[in-house]
Amino acid sequence: MATLSAALVAAPVFATPWQQWRGSGGWGMGSAYQRMYDPAKVETVAGEVVGVDEVSMGKGPKKGIHLKLKTDQGTIPVHLGPSWYLERQDTRIATGDRVEVKGAKVEFGGKPAIIAAEVKKGDEVLILRDAAGVPAWAGWRRR
Repeated sequence: MATLSAALVAAPVFATPWQQWRGSGGWGMGSAYQRMYDPAKVETVAGEVVGVDEVSMGKGPKKGIHLKLKTDQGTIPVHLGPSWYLERQDTRIATGDRVEVKGAKVEFGGKPAIIAAEVKKGDEVLILRDAAGVPAWAGWRRR
């Protein structure tokens, strides 16, 4: 009888649809930004982080984290991913860190940049995308 009572009490909770969907904030696979990543243009660069910035990506609360990476060829912006995802990772990247970045070279705002797939800092590796460019924060993947 106790089990039946618990089921009857719980039933109204399950009858109400969950309304907490938030989406990816514009960082999903269908966005124009994500389609910029081309696995054929992946390269690896190393250098010193000379800046870490939170930047707005268009309208709304679409904030992303970018590094300014000083390399032997000059300083290049490195796009890591959405702030909400990076804030939950154990690996922290800070000004002064020496890192190795693997990612796709792109033109962003008419200037070269890298959309990172992974960042190595010492023995730590921050994985941001798989080999096909699918972001780690994407959750659902097409097969």
